[in-house]
Amino acid sequence: MTRTHLSLLSALVLAGGCMDFDGHDGPIELSTEVDDWRNEVIYQVLIDRFDNGDPGNDYGVQGDDLARYQGGDWKGMENRLGYLQELGVTALWISPVVKNVDTDANFDGYHGYWTQDFEATNPHFGDLAALRSLVDAAHERDMKVVIDIVTNHVGQAFYYDMNLNGVPDITLQGNNDVGEFRHYTEYDPDFDPRGVQAFTSLGEAGPAPIVWQYDPATNHLPPEPALFQDPTVYNRKGRTVNFDDPDQLLHGDFPGGLKDIDTTRCDVKEEFVDIYAGWIEKTNADGFRIDTIKHVEYEFWRYFTQRVRTRLADQGKDNFLMFGEIFDGRDDLIGSYTKNELPDEATLQREQSCVPDGQPLSGDQLDSAFYFSQHFQAIRGVFQDAGPTDQIRSLWESRRDTWGTEPAANSTGLVPADVPINFIDNHDVARFLFWIGDRPQSEQRALLHNALAFLMFAQGIPCIYYGTEQEFRGGNDPANRERMWDTGFDTTGDTFQWTKRLIALRNAYPSIRRGAVQVAYSTSNTGTEQDAGIFAFERAGGDAGGSYALVVFNTNGEHDSVTRNGDQVMTVLAPPGTELVDVFTEERVVVAADGTLEVTVAPIDRAMFVPAAEYKSGI
Repeated sequence: MTRTHLSLLSALVLAGGCMDFDGHDGPIELSTEVDDWRNEVIYQVLIDRFDNGDPGNDYGVQGDDLARYQGGDWKGMENRLGYLQELGVTALWISPVVKNVDTDANFDGYHGYWTQDFEATNPHFGDLAALRSLVDAAHERDMKVVIDIVTNHVGQAFYYDMNLNGVPDITLQGNNDVGEFRHYTEYDPDFDPRGVQAFTSLGEAGPAPIVWQYDPATNHLPPEPALFQDPTVYNRKGRTVNFDDPDQLLHGDFPGGLKDIDTTRCDVKEEFVDIYAGWIEKTNADGFRIDTIKHVEYEFWRYFTQRVRTRLADQGKDNFLMFGEIFDGRDDLIGSYTKNELPDEATLQREQSCVPDGQPLSGDQLDSAFYFSQHFQAIRGVFQDAGPTDQIRSLWESRRDTWGTEPAANSTGLVPADVPINFIDNHDVARFLFWIGDRPQSEQRALLHNALAFLMFAQGIPCIYYGTEQEFRGGNDPANRERMWDTGFDTTGDTFQWTKRLIALRNAYPSIRRGAVQVAYSTSNTGTEQDAGIFAFERAGGDAGGSYALVVFNTNGEHDSVTRNGDQVMTVLAPPGTELVDVFTEERVVVAADGTLEVTVAPIDRAMFVPAAEYKSGI
């Protein structure tokens, strides 16, 4: 909703011209609900899969098919805030709130990434009053809300009329002389750098016109607002086939017929700021998780993040968090979207021409990003597959070069390199337990519990995918998007209780939330060696005051391992003579006179040592 629309809504409310929805439909005053995002634990929810609180919006539900709507909604989410508060999570990342193409190619848009109307709520989840009610209820419990957004594409909105016959075709085309055939679809044709071309029996006929779909039953309708009904707003080059080709990466349609928007246009940039700042102005939510970052130009992120921060800060919404999804294992690529880097002068002048009030653009971009490089190298490579822990050290130490090292203006005030969004799994990858399903149950749980401890104690902001605490184990999409209510929201299970304890420990020690990090020990050994699988790091300094913690993992499943390799023993920052207590077992150790500390950890286990004077019992 644009400012004009918002003002009109406010005027109608004040004049008594709007319906009363228990105070959740009138104008709102923005507020800052976050003190320090490093204190938060994020919980990712696919709204359709969490809980069904309002059967009145259950149209199109097919409960026997995870590719279809299941019936979850914002009311269901609100009803279960007590469950989440007991677990200890403090921030909710909810799936996109906007109206989607309902169904396409026998899959439903329950996930929220097939936008049809950027300014309307998804009626499967509720109306604006229900969304506001969820945000208000979360804030009353000191929980924050992060809304998932998309700027790269719209849903399957049109087809390319490649053969100029006015109907969408899915066909085979062949050359009888050589016996070759190719399958093509006018909904999702392969990438062409010239733009998708039309052809007749006589040969090519120039750029293929696009034809808007119109099927209200499946909500295949021209996109809203009206700007997105202009064909020139789209790059119209067809489906990305090679993600390593920069042209395809930035300008290709996302596979599945998701039409790529030209995000270099000034009107598109301005429209997206209006749309998404408007959603915060309508709900008072606290942050954005942003989809498909690497498929959009850096110039868009410079404009979008800076303009949104300024607009919200002017209305009292500070510490607004924006973090992105760069689904890639290359840490330098992930971090590049958090750096403050200006383009060359000519490019900057072109970008500056899009700023309507002339405020100068800087190099600021995102506050953070999902740490996919850690997911692949540490979560899978070490905690799942017992690979060398040296690779975690290398990854962490490179972050000072690969990620941003200064906070953006009007932002959270945090250095991006200090606050990666850490995760074990999410809706785009198979669940952690899926990959180890052939191992004994006790080993699966031990591996998951070790990974959860790493998630909670590593530097950054932890993000839990819903159902991990219930030991969900689904494979790739849609199997990893299970119904939460089938669990009965049980709070007695081992992994729920373990996760609850880890969050409580994280809350108890400032070093774990806000301390700097230094690797104390890592190894290349993965076999019978005495230090195989050991990884240790210290959390101290930064904004943690005098708080200190030493975390030691053994990721090896075969034997006890020790923080020693021959004559080389782990050296720590804690002064010689310091007595440390393991918060899990109450074991006490003392730092040697030479600053070394030898610790033995059982297979697939961990210890977290804090100074005896700082130790809090009973957690």
